[in-house]
Amino acid sequence: MTELNAAPLYSIRGLQLIGWRDMQHALNYLFADNNIKQGTLVAINAEKVLTTEDNAEVRALMDDAEFKYADGISVVRSIRKKYPQANVSRVAGADLWEAIMARAGKEGTPVFLIGGKAEVLAETTARLRKQWNVNIVGSQDGYFTAETRDALFERVRQSGAKIVTVAMGSPKQELLMRDCRRVHPRALYMGVGGTYDVFTGRVKRAPRVWQKLGLEWLYRLLSQPSRITRQLRLLRYLRWHYTGRL
Repeated sequence: MTELNAAPLYSIRGLQLIGWRDMQHALNYLFADNNIKQGTLVAINAEKVLTTEDNAEVRALMDDAEFKYADGISVVRSIRKKYPQANVSRVAGADLWEAIMARAGKEGTPVFLIGGKAEVLAETTARLRKQWNVNIVGSQDGYFTAETRDALFERVRQSGAKIVTVAMGSPKQELLMRDCRRVHPRALYMGVGGTYDVFTGRVKRAPRVWQKLGLEWLYRLLSQPSRITRQLRLLRYLRWHYTGRL
């Protein structure tokens, strides 16, 4: 990997996060030397940091993931506070997934999609093929039984996928990626949460100006007042941030 495509690591509550300067830097890093990385790619926001503190299994999953990056603006600001010289920007998971899909389409990289409702997955697949000519080699909606997991993993292996994206929410998607990698390790696995819903227009993201101001969380709260309990939980993270306990 050239120095241009390399990226420093920054520690936040013991999690080693990749410091990407921008989206292009992220793509250069993940596709360095024209080869897609192999391993697990996980978006980290303040809520996920809290979960790793409280759940040992999730902590182990996060520690094992090779590529953790700052998806939330709170985490980006924490990195900048702890490391004043850090040149790091927020790379939103939904945007990164679209950029990876566009690059995969350009290069013919085989992709396997997992998660979401059947109709959402079907529309996501169709749009990816139409928009970027993505080579979708297999898919599975999120409504499968524990008894069929092994068969799914074998399908992923036989497909030869180099990128596997999983939209099941955390930590379900991380658990599935961990187990699937044991069967098919030579791929980049990416947990994408509700990204398929966003991509197909079923869920609206905050307007771009809100995103640039780091207020996407507030937009979601105003759109879904029921999220207030989750937001109040983040006060603990803010305490760590402002008291230097990062």
